[in-house]
Amino acid sequence: MLYDMIDLLATYGDVYLAGLWGTIWISFVTVIAGTLLGVILAAGKISRFRPLEILIDIYIEVIRGTPVLLQLYFFWLFLPDVLHLDMSNTACVVVALIVNSSAYIAEVIRAGIQAVDIGQTEAAKSLGMSDFHCLTRIILPQAIKNILPALGNEFIAMIKETSLASTFFVPELMTAYKTVQSSTYLSVPSLLISGLIYLVINFVLSRLVNLLEKRLRASDR
Repeated sequence: MLYDMIDLLATYGDVYLAGLWGTIWISFVTVIAGTLLGVILAAGKISRFRPLEILIDIYIEVIRGTPVLLQLYFFWLFLPDVLHLDMSNTACVVVALIVNSSAYIAEVIRAGIQAVDIGQTEAAKSLGMSDFHCLTRIILPQAIKNILPALGNEFIAMIKETSLASTFFVPELMTAYKTVQSSTYLSVPSLLISGLIYLVINFVLSRLVNLLEKRLRASDR
């Protein structure tokens, strides 16, 4: 088994590297874009404009209440076939993952914002600041300490969720496994290699997130 894994890495190392790069860039783009959309959703949810709040609540409940794979299939079918957009499988999957991530990140950001002392908002408004400036200059900078560790955990979760993209033959680690397995018929060794790569990436990232949390806690003292 170990010999087969070493032989596969020597022969198909470039395939796994390409899959690793695909997993990383998809996760990174998804979390960054999902965070930007999540900020907008969180701002709308705490805006006290009831119709907007209801729409965002429905959006978040639908996304969080349905499987990720279902959402991937929906956007894979909906964007090209219904909207007639000329989009690749990769683009459709990335859009679906961004939408999925934004719902979770919106709740993280909302919780982080509401954790900031309400007196900060009242003081800013008493100085004549608008809601937008109060949010961007007073609330968000303080909420970041609560948000950053959760965003790190979302990035780790997204790395694992990108494995579903292999269903649509999007280049990433599980697609690399399928490519190697179909060429060599060595299912278990090729699968173990992908699994070990996932494990190493997530282990390193989880340690970094833990270190970040300790640094942030230390800065509060």
